[in-house]
Amino acid sequence: MRANPGDASKPASRHIVLTSHPSRRAEAVRLRWGAPSAAERGPVVGSIGAAARRNAIGAHAGSYALYRALAVAARQLDPTHVPDLTDTAPAARIGPHPQWFDPARIVSLDPWGHLVSEAFADDLRGGLDVRPTIAVTRARVSMPEVKEAIAAGRLAIDGEVLAGRGDVRVTKAAIEPVWHLPGIAARLGIDESSLRRTLFEHSGGMFTELVTRSDLEVFLPPIGGITVYVFGDVEAITDPGRPLACRIHDECNGSDVFGSDICTCRPYLAHGVEECIRTAQGGGVGLIVYNRKEGRALGEVTKFLVYNARKRQAGGDRAETYFARTECVAGVQDMRFQELMPDVLHWLGVTRIDRLVSMSNMKHDALVGAGIAIGERVPIPDALVPDDASVEIDAKKAAGYYAECVPEAEELARAKGRRLDD
Repeated sequence: MRANPGDASKPASRHIVLTSHPSRRAEAVRLRWGAPSAAERGPVVGSIGAAARRNAIGAHAGSYALYRALAVAARQLDPTHVPDLTDTAPAARIGPHPQWFDPARIVSLDPWGHLVSEAFADDLRGGLDVRPTIAVTRARVSMPEVKEAIAAGRLAIDGEVLAGRGDVRVTKAAIEPVWHLPGIAARLGIDESSLRRTLFEHSGGMFTELVTRSDLEVFLPPIGGITVYVFGDVEAITDPGRPLACRIHDECNGSDVFGSDICTCRPYLAHGVEECIRTAQGGGVGLIVYNRKEGRALGEVTKFLVYNARKRQAGGDRAETYFARTECVAGVQDMRFQELMPDVLHWLGVTRIDRLVSMSNMKHDALVGAGIAIGERVPIPDALVPDDASVEIDAKKAAGYYAECVPEAEELARAKGRRLDD
């Protein structure tokens, strides 16, 4: 940082010029994405306390990094604070799995992010500020829909998965995004330099290292992350003899939290939880993957604007204009990029999903394209679809988002990449 005093004949002003890295560039910590061990891969270093050794662009904690900066600016947080990681180790063991060692399999998160204290203990003892990007804990989940399912006889309290009051025992993981830029570019079929330039330009030039530091391959984007809920035995995830049910859910605050009647998000989420519980009670395991991608990653403001446009158009809200109204406001129907979605399942060691609680073709095709076999797709029961949400379902079916109910034998054949008449 340097100050420019300006022209002495003019009123005094102070101009600050920020550079993206020190003028004397130190040697960044070496990082080999997808290396065969943690030691050979190296830690992701993105903390400002290790500025001289940083090998990542951006800051930890996604969008919450700005709250941390605000706390520092308000003198409520010591800018030199280093987390004390004592007793923060994962509550359940996850990995390493073979997918961790394929640089093309996982490109949007750090598979070693929950094992920092163990895998990079020598670096920590040497004074390197390495921070976890994943945390794994155990908890209980309480949902009125689960209690309703118990009352209706669809679920039964077993004292293991379902506790006495209808609470569900889960293992859950919070995951911050860590983007390996060469891998992201390859996954999306674009040039890395174009990716870097576009990220730089469309973030208002927020991260100049994107275009000035080609030696830094990892980016910590200021976006929301992922929360994973595991129902049942974590070890069952990689056991081919035990069934696995999964709901991959993209955030919808208005429905998931406040119960909006215009979409099926909370009903489908609750249905997924019920399927996961049932599978776990049958000796398998259930997964809810909750992605922070509000409004198809268009954002909640855009989503509400689209709601207004849909409801006020001539003829009312109609399936045939559902996506057109979205494109008028956002310029695109969907920005979730499901191509990146399977990474979290690779982190968990998933190779097949016996029951996918979704009829989304986009999710299905992304999973199968990533080498994860799908046994059966489970639709939301018609009785759970709110009246005003039928427009959404009809529009998605017409646009190819949703599949009609597919017989299990046909779905298994598709997962194996062949036709039934072969």
